Amino acid sequence: MLLARLAVLVLAAVLGGCSSTPPPTVVPSVTAAPTASGGAATSTPRPSAPACDPSAPMPSAVPTPNAADPDAALHQAIESKVEEIRGLKPTAPVLPQVLDAAGLCALLRETMTRENPADYTAATERVYKQLLLIPQDASLLRLSLDLYAGQVIGVYDQYAKHLYVVAGTGVTTPLGQITYAHEFTHALQDQAFDLRKLQGNARDQGDRGLAITSLVEGDAVLSMGLWAQAALTAQQLAQAAGASDPASAAALNASPPILREPLLFAYNAGMRMAVSAYQNAGGYSGVDALFAVPPSTTEQVLHADKLAAHEPGVPVSVPGTLLTTLGAGWKIALEDTLGELQLGILVRTGDPKAGTDPAAGWGGDRLALIEGPNGAQATVIDTAWDSQAAADAFVAAAGPYVRQLQTAGGHAELYESGIRVVLLVADSAPTLNLLRGSYAIVGH
Repeated sequence: MLLARLAVLVLAAVLGGCSSTPPPTVVPSVTAAPTASGGAATSTPRPSAPACDPSAPMPSAVPTPNAADPDAALHQAIESKVEEIRGLKPTAPVLPQVLDAAGLCALLRETMTRENPADYTAATERVYKQLLLIPQDASLLRLSLDLYAGQVIGVYDQYAKHLYVVAGTGVTTPLGQITYAHEFTHALQDQAFDLRKLQGNARDQGDRGLAITSLVEGDAVLSMGLWAQAALTAQQLAQAAGASDPASAAALNASPPILREPLLFAYNAGMRMAVSAYQNAGGYSGVDALFAVPPSTTEQVLHADKLAAHEPGVPVSVPGTLLTTLGAGWKIALEDTLGELQLGILVRTGDPKAGTDPAAGWGGDRLALIEGPNGAQATVIDTAWDSQAAADAFVAAAGPYVRQLQTAGGHAELYESGIRVVLLVADSAPTLNLLRGSYAIVGH
């Protein structure tokens, strides 16, 4: 949902050190909390990015690449090896540009506002607050800018076709070289597969967008890992792993799970998916096959059998008679599909010990923000499940979250009818009563 929609920017958020996956590949992994790797001969701190102020004046234009590249020879060497590893050849040159903190903030803000119009951002913020996913006094845009500005060390802009790295992670350092390999992989992906077309423009398909982003990032993490394994020494890998920044780690850990976990998911789960495809095919043809038929749900990214079967999400829609039933003055301000990953985040909001996949057995869902006269507001999440057992398990797991909503003053109820489970969250009892009738829910 919302600012997971940074589709135009493909980011190298190298959030942790280098760790290993089982043979035959060894790739740097993204971890939830950046930590310094012990034993490194030297350590290059990552630059700390100041908080981006969404109210500050926007510059007239975001930075554009310089014609001269002082590190052209090193860039070319990395590009040649990445091309060999990834099995893709560029169709046009990509000029790198170094961004300082202000330039990164400007680029992130410009992209977020282009991809997420103000009314869409505001509606998403209202949903997140009603669902207790962000603090009531928080700005969603500021939270998102702080998260990305604190983690991002490289950017490929699909609109401008520019590759950026953040100052302080220059290509002369191991971390900077790994970052460049990651971002150059994105440039190759874009020229080969057209990332903007792959991602699509629909703002109401957040789950699909996150699944696609996971493929794009997982491929780039795999590529940069194979490059690092081939090109860097053990000492250089240790130096890159030690390039941690306590401020960035703190910003990541302080970010609300609804923003933090999808970011991490794209790298962690995406990498596992890409590594599996690579290993099963004995090379990058397996990953290319995923670009030909990409995952359409986070369920597919999470579960190899769902991906292999190309199991689609079950279509769930807002009742066609909803607005007629509600009466004059009501509107649907926002719709989206959350998917298995984000439904799991909701459950863990109420019970952090709910497990790693409390929405297993997800079939499909549809979220709607419904607003009416005098500021009335409700959020409805209508879900379908693979089986009765899966529906029952979700209802049990979501119980603490519903109670949390009620304790916070929300009018929240969870209804189960066969494999259908509906969560209603309203600002008042009258609004809740209206929604019950509109969704044909009777009884408890």
